[in-house]
Amino acid sequence: MILYTKEQLIEKMREIFKQGWHRSVKRTIDRRNDGAVGNTLETLLGIDENNLPIPNVQEWELKGQRAHTTSLITLKHSEPSPRAARIVPKILLPLYGWRHDQAGIKYPETEMSFRSTTSAKSFTSRGFKIIVDRSQTKLRFIFDSSQVDVAKPQIMEWLRTVEERVGLGPLDPEPYWGFKDLNYAIGEKIRNCFYVIAESNVDQGREYFHFRELHILNGFSFERFLSCLEDGTVFVDFDARTGHNHGTKFRIQQGSWSKLYSQVQRAI
Repeated sequence: MILYTKEQLIEKMREIFKQGWHRSVKRTIDRRNDGAVGNTLETLLGIDENNLPIPNVQEWELKGQRAHTTSLITLKHSEPSPRAARIVPKILLPLYGWRHDQAGIKYPETEMSFRSTTSAKSFTSRGFKIIVDRSQTKLRFIFDSSQVDVAKPQIMEWLRTVEERVGLGPLDPEPYWGFKDLNYAIGEKIRNCFYVIAESNVDQGREYFHFRELHILNGFSFERFLSCLEDGTVFVDFDARTGHNHGTKFRIQQGSWSKLYSQVQRAI
C-alpha cells in the first residue's frame, strides 16, 4: 500500500476533483445514507474503506456527502448497551416495531420495521427520545407512551399493538451508551476528518459524482459532541427491519461541523 503525507493525499484528491464526473461504486442510490460519496472517492484513491494511508499522524476518517442535500451524515455506528440483550433485534424491533411500508411488495407480508431518527430536543411522534444524562454519565434512549401522537390513526393503532405486545411502561432494559465507551468509540473514529462534498447526477439508473469541496476537520471534542446531542444537532438513528439491521448510527446535520470541531478549514 502506498503511504501519503497529508499534503500528498490532498494533492491526489485535487487531481481527482479536476477529472470531472466519476461513476458511483454503489449500484443503488440511497440518499438517506451518503456513504457512496466517500466510498467512491476511496476507490479512486486506491485505498481500503476508512483506512487513509497517512503515516505518523493521528487517525483520519473520510466523510462524504452530496451537495444540496438535507440528509444527515453518519459519524459512527454504535449499538446500545446492554449489548448482551441485543436491544434492536430482540426488543425494539419485535416489541415496538411496525409493519414495513414495503411488506408484501419488496419484503414478506410479515416484515417489520423500526426506524427512528431520535433527538434529545423533543419526543418523536412514537414517544421516543434521547436523554443526555450527565449525572449518570450515559446517553439514554427512552419511551414515554404519554408523548405518542395519538391524533394520527396509524400511530394510535401502533400504540395499541405495543400495549398488547409489551405494555406501555418504560423500556426494559433501557438502552444506553456510557459516556466513557462512547467517547472512546466516537472520538477515536472521527478525531480528524476529511469531509468531501460532491455534485450528484443520475444517468441511465447509475449515479455519478463530481467532487467539488474538501474540508479538513480537526479538534473533535466529546464535550462538543454532548452539546450537539443536547441542542438537536446530532441524532441517534435506528434503522432495522426483520430481515436486516442496518445499524444504529450517530448522525449530524450538514453544515454543523464547526459545532463539533474547533478547526474547520476548506482545502479545495
